[in-house]
Amino acid sequence: MSALRKFAPWRRWSRRTTAAAAAIFAASFAWSGPSAAQTAPAQESPVAPPAAVSDADAPIIHSQLDARLFYELLLGEIELRDGDSGSAYQLLLDAAKRTSNETLFKRATDVALQARAGEQALAAAVAWRRAVPESTDALRYQVQLLVALNRVGETEEPLIALLKAAPRPALPGLIDAVPRLLARSADRTAAASVVEKVMQPFVDGPDTRVAALVAVGRGWLGAGEPAKALEYARRAAAIDPAADGPALLALEMLRTTPAAEGIVRSRVAAAPANPALRLLYVRTLAAAQRLADAAAQARAITTASPDVAPPWLTLGAIELELKHPKEATAALQTYAKLVEGGAAVTSSAAGAEGDDAPASASNALTQAWLLLAQAAEQQRDFTGAEAWLAKIDNPASALEVQTRRASLLAKQGRLAEGRELIRRAPEQTAADARAKVLAEAQLLREAKQWSELASLLTRASERWPDDADLVYEHAMAEEKLDNVDAMETLLRKVMASKPDNANAYNALGYSLAERKVRLTEARDLIRKALELSPNEPFITDSLGWVEYRLGNRDEAIRLLRTAYQARPDTEIGAHLGEVLWAAGRTDEARMVWREARSRDAANDVLVETLARLRVDL
Repeated sequence: MSALRKFAPWRRWSRRTTAAAAAIFAASFAWSGPSAAQTAPAQESPVAPPAAVSDADAPIIHSQLDARLFYELLLGEIELRDGDSGSAYQLLLDAAKRTSNETLFKRATDVALQARAGEQALAAAVAWRRAVPESTDALRYQVQLLVALNRVGETEEPLIALLKAAPRPALPGLIDAVPRLLARSADRTAAASVVEKVMQPFVDGPDTRVAALVAVGRGWLGAGEPAKALEYARRAAAIDPAADGPALLALEMLRTTPAAEGIVRSRVAAAPANPALRLLYVRTLAAAQRLADAAAQARAITTASPDVAPPWLTLGAIELELKHPKEATAALQTYAKLVEGGAAVTSSAAGAEGDDAPASASNALTQAWLLLAQAAEQQRDFTGAEAWLAKIDNPASALEVQTRRASLLAKQGRLAEGRELIRRAPEQTAADARAKVLAEAQLLREAKQWSELASLLTRASERWPDDADLVYEHAMAEEKLDNVDAMETLLRKVMASKPDNANAYNALGYSLAERKVRLTEARDLIRKALELSPNEPFITDSLGWVEYRLGNRDEAIRLLRTAYQARPDTEIGAHLGEVLWAAGRTDEARMVWREARSRDAANDVLVETLARLRVDL
């Protein structure tokens, strides 16, 4: 063997301790030997004593480890340790082929992967599969390597073999995993086509057809074909209305494909006692800023399953966002009581745990206490807010606690003390330093200290010049200082560095609409923002506002009403009220304004609107 002829192992051995060599050697023996049908009887290992047997008729299982194999594995691991991955790979692969041992094939494949030698890793996986045809691990490796090498079209045959090899009860789960196996493909359309072909034999199976249809739908969703994905989700839901899979697929496309919501609503209505699925629906609605709808669904969960803890936390957070501090407090206190009583703090649907589910009771209570402190702060109960913060003894939340305490100080007219409190907070990482800047910026923004805010963010941009979030915050500060040219320059910088940043397009479009300039461009910018974040209420509000400025009152009212129903925010209410007022619908306008004022009477946009129009509510 060439790899052996060129190597003089014992000269190198002299430079190693016996213990180190033994450690290298031991790493090679974490495998189970193949069956007798896979290999011929081998010489009994000279390093292992015969195993004691209680039954004289029990078969003797011989070790595969003969002198040659010992030598090959030892040399392979030493070569790898010395940095010669190529020689190590060849030695291990030769040993694997000779013994048909799966662990050695895996080791050879992993060595090639560590060396970023994709083609060699694939060759090892193919040899592995040829030597051990029934190996599902070899098939998985082959598929993943083909995807990584951008050869997704070649995955069809091993995927079919992988599915055929699976036990029937495990098939639905494996089918569900197929689109995820191909998700990293550079050619998503080709990947979706492969999923569609691979699933054909399973679309007609009574125990696999729903999973197969959902898998094909998920493949097309990944390829940017939501219409096709929706068609497959609908077919799957029609076959089995009690299945969660179609509803979970519909949830994935909800923000970009509103028609998918019908599938989710039908499943939720049919399973009111399934709080996990419904909670995923709530979180999807909340992420889309449809807070009113999210709150309604969360209340439905807590009514149907009052002893399940996570929905109470989610409901409390949503009520807080809606500026309903009393309702938020009630929900959060119920949550805390359930957790303290031993209720589970996580939830899952179809095996997928919610992203924001706390990991432990301690973390769960920390989260609740922080939110309770915010609820008390909204009611200007600063003593109560501090009492909730005093309950938290969690080092991971130290910065957030300090930030909340700083906010309490600022709202009591002690802004300088609040800023100093944030500055003194310890920094464990660069992310902590950035978080401190953003926390201080929030204090200045709430205090309307625009010049100080712009200075802070100018200094921050010197430290983090490519941080799009900080640049965006700086742009908003310059807009408040009426430095509109600087604002536009900064926003366009965000658009250039992050073309998918919907907020930058929306902010510039709204600013142009507010100043009644370049209105056609403003509408184009806001429409671009809506393409990036479909149905986002604040962006829909901006589009309604620019339509009003363009003289399209009916369209403006439609858009603003849609935005206000999804997110009953005070500023959106101020806009809707003004357009209704201009359309002569004064009673309706007053009703909207009163409702908006009940949430935030000090809102700048509402106060300015009522003063400019000389409206006394």
